[in-house]
Amino acid sequence: MANPEESKLDLFLQWLQLNGVQQRGCKIKYCDSNKGFGIFLSADDVSDGNFKALFYEINFGLLLVVPLDLAITPMRVLQDPILGPECSAMFEEGDVDDRFLMILFLTIERLRKNSSWKPYFDMLPTTFGNPLWFTDDELLEVKGTTLYHATELQKKKLLSLYEDKVKNLVKKLLVLHGETESEVSFEDFLWANSIFWTRALNIPFPCSYVYPQVQDEQDNTFSSFNRNAESDTSKISSGELTDGKGLEIYGVEGQATEVTPASVQGETVWVEGLIPGIDFCNHDLKPAANWEVDGTGSTTGVPFSMYLLSAGKSHLQVEDEISISYGSKGNEELLYLYGFVIDNNPDDYLLVHYPLEAIQSVPFSESKAQLLEAQKAELRCLLPRSLLDRGFFQAGTLQKESNDKCNVVLVSNYSWCGQRKMPSYLNRLVFPEDFLTALRTIAMLEDELYQVSSLLQELVGSNGERQPTDKEVRAAIWESCGDSGALQLLVDLLNMKSLKYQAQFLCCSRMVDLEEGSGTEENDTELLEKACSTEIPEEYTSFEANELITREMMSKSRWCSIVYRRGQKQLTRLFVKEAEHALQLALSEGN
Repeated sequence: MANPEESKLDLFLQWLQLNGVQQRGCKIKYCDSNKGFGIFLSADDVSDGNFKALFYEINFGLLLVVPLDLAITPMRVLQDPILGPECSAMFEEGDVDDRFLMILFLTIERLRKNSSWKPYFDMLPTTFGNPLWFTDDELLEVKGTTLYHATELQKKKLLSLYEDKVKNLVKKLLVLHGETESEVSFEDFLWANSIFWTRALNIPFPCSYVYPQVQDEQDNTFSSFNRNAESDTSKISSGELTDGKGLEIYGVEGQATEVTPASVQGETVWVEGLIPGIDFCNHDLKPAANWEVDGTGSTTGVPFSMYLLSAGKSHLQVEDEISISYGSKGNEELLYLYGFVIDNNPDDYLLVHYPLEAIQSVPFSESKAQLLEAQKAELRCLLPRSLLDRGFFQAGTLQKESNDKCNVVLVSNYSWCGQRKMPSYLNRLVFPEDFLTALRTIAMLEDELYQVSSLLQELVGSNGERQPTDKEVRAAIWESCGDSGALQLLVDLLNMKSLKYQAQFLCCSRMVDLEEGSGTEENDTELLEKACSTEIPEEYTSFEANELITREMMSKSRWCSIVYRRGQKQLTRLFVKEAEHALQLALSEGN
């Protein structure tokens, strides 16, 4: 007798076939409770005589072909006979965006008892590992991180959006579908939001497919089908919300009020959407496959289709999983969007940010705010782990030479008076100049501010013939201040040694916050090692083994949280070390 997972899969495979999906040397099967379903290389129904040809195809050719007609996109929602008229009015008025349309569609179709999408929806997960689904206790595991604040804020925004707009709209649309008994809950909307963010792709649709009746490009007025178009076809576009403090949040916007043109590149229109079948590919740092779009059918024989293409790894064997890359994402983004992390993630990063409102409490805040605006300075930056490869405590790389040249040119333009010499440490400084110039301005002392004003006055002239450029303002500030003030502020920001900043910096991962409640980086390592070393003695019965797992093995959510926060602590410690060393050098050189 088939188990429930096998029964769901059989119905889904029949549904895919009826909708024109072709599996060519691959199959979908259940992985485990953590990963769900995945796509694997397959040799089913292949005789020995043509196995060689199949081996060539699955290693160097097509694996899966899905017609674009099966995609869930904003166009599908707007063309729906019931949802379309209601959604079109809101969309044209700018009340909702393209992502809201798809999340609304997913919410409704999940609740419809006779939905034609039921075989697909039955295959999708019902719960998720991202922090929006954490219990209160689980969420405490990431307290002190950017992710903690982002999750709290985003859940409030989603709940508000549900109460203000989604609940009554879904009820109305369900009635129009004849579904009078179905009840909608916030969990249904949260589920749809998570399905979108874990499975949507940014797809380069052929322009003729999106606008089949357009003959002349000059007569075409494009609607907004994608706010964040990227040319990277292997990673999901992640929207950003800001809480007023510069806190980066990944998720659907509460209420989109602006409609921007779709990204059109030649004959391509970038549109976000879900592709049933291909969306069962799991992530890997070294993907086994890529996906592409075939507009003419010249590659697949199926016009207007998306196909999965082997990355040409000769070591792949039948039954190996076919993975794709979700993009170069740090654990913060992976955990928030997808509910998993990568231990020792090479793409991890640290968010550092100085809140705009905190400037109001520093001396000469008004003048400094004007200088920040004139410089186009950045009050936040991402510090990728890869920056450490060229820092003070890492061996030089081939990349260092090009970085040295760029930095030399940068500083040689700064000191027009020659009063301040080029720092010896410049080619090993890992912190972005756009962020450092903001910190120089904020940390500026009274006499330094007057010196900046004097230098700029020389450029402007007594009659104010012209305004200084942003580069000239930066140059004047560096000439007057050097780096020590900025680097001291950076050390304090990361380390939080100075109590006067504690009320101001609320939205970046700081060592004092990271270690409060969860301990040091070493404590986290010990917890992870203990979890990994837990073994079940052979003599234990099945019941005893399950009891042991329940009691001693940590949950996936907790494990992911500890890996993420340990990575944040590690990066904070390493970047503090870089900043402190740079500060010592700056002070010794009079900078």
